[in-house]
Amino acid sequence: MNGRTVLERFPAGGPRGSWPAEEFAHARRLEGLPAEVVMDLATDLFLVIVRGDGGGGVLTA
Repeated sequence: MNGRTVLERFPAGGPRGSWPAEEFAHARRLEGLPAEVVMDLATDLFLVIVRGDGGGGVLTA
């Protein structure tokens, strides 16, 4: 199961003390989605993802 659905992307160079990807993931978890934050080193972005088949927005990296 290598598929994942990317819910949102956040630049890695955010303001100091700000964690927008973590805050977004936390809000999705409160909605019942098993969201997590991963780093995409190739694009220098934090991705908020849901692992699994996820349906139409599945990306494999």
